Amino acid sequence: MSDDLTILDATGLRCPLPVLRARKMLKDVDPGKLLDVFATDTAAPADFEAFCRETGHALVNIEQVGEIFQIRLRKAETG
Repeated sequence: MSDDLTILDATGLRCPLPVLRARKMLKDVDPGKLLDVFATDTAAPADFEAFCRETGHALVNIEQVGEIFQIRLRKAETG
């Protein structure tokens, strides 16, 4: 794992848990660095879009492979 990328495995968790865990993990991520969240809850993409709008973090990408969503966030420079 790169110092620029942190990974959160939230597979099997129902929303809002993936967002809550990501929020907690982002506290330890440096501004501008990436967090990849892997989630299986179909509500996760919409929940992370709302989370990023509310917090100022950037939603870089959402990809789905099978039942798993890979959601990439970039931590806001000020938060």
